[in-house]
Amino acid sequence: MPFGVRVDPELLELALTHRSWAYENGGAPHNERLEFLGDSILGQAVTLKLYRDYPELSEGELAKRRSALVSTVALAEVARGLGIGASLRLGKGERQTGGRDKDSILADTVEAIIGAVYLSTDGETANRFVLDLVAPLFADPERFTAAVDPKTSLQKEAAQRGLPHPPYETTGTGPDHDRRYTSRVTLDGATGVGEGTSKKVAELAAARDAVEQLLEARRRRAERGAGK
Repeated sequence: MPFGVRVDPELLELALTHRSWAYENGGAPHNERLEFLGDSILGQAVTLKLYRDYPELSEGELAKRRSALVSTVALAEVARGLGIGASLRLGKGERQTGGRDKDSILADTVEAIIGAVYLSTDGETANRFVLDLVAPLFADPERFTAAVDPKTSLQKEAAQRGLPHPPYETTGTGPDHDRRYTSRVTLDGATGVGEGTSKKVAELAAARDAVEQLLEARRRRAERGAGK
């Protein structure tokens, strides 16, 4: 385990066991109970750090930032950084459909591992483990806020630039029972494209794509400025 934490091997194996593997192996135990435990520990640790470190933020702003930092997208990034996908125990179907890189599976596994750490050690060690895990996320929380509520984030980007809210161009294709939608939205030279089974999903994906492009451009400008 990273960060020098020693975890009971059986608990760690359980944390890495997806229900699809369990169902294909006679109903063996899987990681959902550990995930339930880890979710609570994660939320408490992140909430306390936000409260202590950001006294200038309102309750609403703290809640938004917490949602971003414990979001599926953020935790999946943590999992990828640790290479967790390669160690997952998945059923055949999940393996064949890319389960080792699915955001939801990776995020749930991170929470299960946190639960395993808590049961193997103590509350203080588990809290420290959580903060070490999410430390990189605190360096750039805006990116994950965009992932949770991308349309609002895009509207804020427009307001900061003195521009009107960008319109979405959304089209649908295919029969009614299997309709697919594609959406495009452009702001300040960044064009986001998204697809989904509904207009809402497609527009959220397009907004997320556009915001990520704008934030990446901002980071590149900041890096160039720092290099001068």
